[in-house]
Amino acid sequence: MKAKLFLLMAFFVGVQAFAQEAKLALTPPMGWMSWNFLADKVNEKDLREMADAMVANGLVKAGYQYIFIDDCWQGGRDYKNNIIADPKKFPSGIKALADYLHAKGMKLGIYSDAAPLTCAGYTGSLNFEEQDAKTFASWGVDYLKYDYCGAPEDVETAKKRYTKMANALRKSGRDIVLGVCEWGPRKPWEWAAQAGGQSWRATFDLRDKWKDKGNGIDAVGVMDVVDRISELSQYAGPGHWNDGDMLIIGLKGHKGPSGDLGGKGCTDTEYQSQMSLWCMLNSPLYMSNDLRNMSDVTQKILSNEEVLALNQDVLGKQAERKIKNETWNIFVKPLANGDFAVAVLNRSEATQTAQVNFADLGLMGKYEIRDLWQHQVLGKDKQWKGKVDAHETKVFRLRKI
Repeated sequence: MKAKLFLLMAFFVGVQAFAQEAKLALTPPMGWMSWNFLADKVNEKDLREMADAMVANGLVKAGYQYIFIDDCWQGGRDYKNNIIADPKKFPSGIKALADYLHAKGMKLGIYSDAAPLTCAGYTGSLNFEEQDAKTFASWGVDYLKYDYCGAPEDVETAKKRYTKMANALRKSGRDIVLGVCEWGPRKPWEWAAQAGGQSWRATFDLRDKWKDKGNGIDAVGVMDVVDRISELSQYAGPGHWNDGDMLIIGLKGHKGPSGDLGGKGCTDTEYQSQMSLWCMLNSPLYMSNDLRNMSDVTQKILSNEEVLALNQDVLGKQAERKIKNETWNIFVKPLANGDFAVAVLNRSEATQTAQVNFADLGLMGKYEIRDLWQHQVLGKDKQWKGKVDAHETKVFRLRKI
């Protein structure tokens, strides 16, 4: 009888743990991340100002919730080995920042590493997973970006270290989303969800450029990320997302991490394509530009609620790339209400005329065609024909008629 009771209790504990895990990040997380703009100069004043700007610019209303503190916030450990924030950068402490954000209806993300030191040489969480998770929970943290600098290259160690932190977060008493950040060499899409992650980076850090031109293995551009994530649609869904790294929209060659290795900036057309493609591919959306000083075009790209709705669609189906050649990439994404989103990317260096027959994409019949960047219905047809500028991505929502 005792054995049966124990098994029954274990079953309900397991169900409860699964339910807690399953409800996290049912749509891709959205917010602003500090690394590209602030790097090691991250501080509470700038973060509060970014949060204020997100509210004032309507970005919170559009769905962006988080302020993500990236690397370089740490001030070591206290005499009890509790991780602490740098008192000069965060004189009020992390909990005060979390409280400030929560009062605005926002959330806080933080950063650590599965090794003794982070990528920038600050305090990591290896062997302090439970202690750090409890600390993060006590501060009111809602998300942890967990990096992999300084850790062994083999996949089994990565699985163990991420699982250990995921279990620690579950035990912390607070729902904290885990973002796995090992950059793709160990194919995290195959195991990160089972290890307890809700998203995983699929590539090395994205630089502020359209495509890599031979600057090195970690010199990734927008098209390099698209080519990787486009092949991983089977792994994405509610609570587990392929992460394409930060939005570089509006950085314009800003000096810092995104400006390294050829990151000299993109055109507004290319930035708009990044938004279109990240939304179609269900990547988490982490802005990284200066939200306090944006152009009207940048504001428009980041706050297009019709395009953002594709990313946040509750069905959670990542778009599939149906057509792939040197000129055209065409993506199809099913939506919860029965509509389809279609994105038409011109990868060439010149304006092209596209003729897209919906039947060739597996979409039979006639559709109402709505252009999500022009915010207008173009007509009702079995196809779309039109010009697409170099590096532009047209995005349509199709409703069957």
